[in-house]
Amino acid sequence: MKYSVILRKTKYGYDIHVPALPGCHSQGETQKEALDNIKDAIFTYLEMGKAELKGAEVREVEVALA
Repeated sequence: MKYSVILRKTKYGYDIHVPALPGCHSQGETQKEALDNIKDAIFTYLEMGKAELKGAEVREVEVALA
C-alpha cells in the first residue's frame, strides 16, 4: 500500500506523519532517515490495529453534516 506523508523540516531534522493514520508519526536527521523511519512506524501501526481488531465487530456509521 502507499500512504501520503507530510514531511516537515525542523531545527532538529525532519518530522514526518501520515494523515490517514492518526498518531502515526516519526522523525529523522535527514529526509531519507525520516522516510525509512515512517515505513517502520506504518508497519507497526497496522500490526497493532490488526491485534486490536481481533475478535471485534467492525461497522460503519453515517454522520450528517449541518
